[in-house]
Amino acid sequence: MSPGRAQALQSLVAQLQLEQLEKNLFRGTSTDIGAPAVFGGQVLGQALMAAARTVDGHAAHSLHGYFLRAGDKAAPIVYDVDRIRDGASFTTRRVVAIQHGEPIFHMSASFHRREEGVSHQCAMPEAPPPEDLTPRAGPRVRVEGPIEFRYVDPRDPVTAGPRPPQSQLWLRTADALPDDPLLHQAMLAYASDYSFMGVAMQPHGLAFQQPGVQGVSLDHAMWFHRDFRCDDWLLYDADSPSAEHARGFCRGALFDRAGRLVASVAQEGLIRVRR
Repeated sequence: MSPGRAQALQSLVAQLQLEQLEKNLFRGTSTDIGAPAVFGGQVLGQALMAAARTVDGHAAHSLHGYFLRAGDKAAPIVYDVDRIRDGASFTTRRVVAIQHGEPIFHMSASFHRREEGVSHQCAMPEAPPPEDLTPRAGPRVRVEGPIEFRYVDPRDPVTAGPRPPQSQLWLRTADALPDDPLLHQAMLAYASDYSFMGVAMQPHGLAFQQPGVQGVSLDHAMWFHRDFRCDDWLLYDADSPSAEHARGFCRGALFDRAGRLVASVAQEGLIRVRR
């Protein structure tokens, strides 16, 4: 692991901790990863942390967020948490991320008291182990980041041409994380936004890096199924079943090395091509 990656991870862990301003108000800062605006995964992770800081005894099991405006990388983000409901089994929070007096992101998150019940899952798809794959930076990233990616079928997104709307990659943080399940969930929320919408561009031979291509995340949803560690390898299996009306839909499943389905993801993004 390079010193740059270690420093990037330490910086991200610090950013996810947030500064508490008031009982339900938190403030976070941003890191420029090379994208035009604040990286959506960063807002996802910080919003989840803000919501969880107001919950006792329940763990996050789902989140549903909408990206409303592009975030300013040079300005802090204030997270305003609304304590919608505190129940015996489920707790609900609403979070609004604010910059320059306007909301840039809105999220609902649900937390569940751990309890026993029925259990099943889909089978983990076949994939080569991460040790057999070459490390590669995520798309739109021009700096050493906190997440290590190993793509099953790495291609240059600009020159690859049309290909099926499917993707497989392994991911993990660049170094070990503290034993805090919430931090691992927030880190996975952060990582889940990397390369995800690009899957919907693949059948059309498009990529974020191409001139005239505009790709913007519209929403993002996650469900946490089982305990996991984000500093151990997770397989991110994604596909895009539909694109229409300048919107591409993607869905993903995350498995640990033991084959356990630990999380599911869904996202719709805006895809515009300016000729």
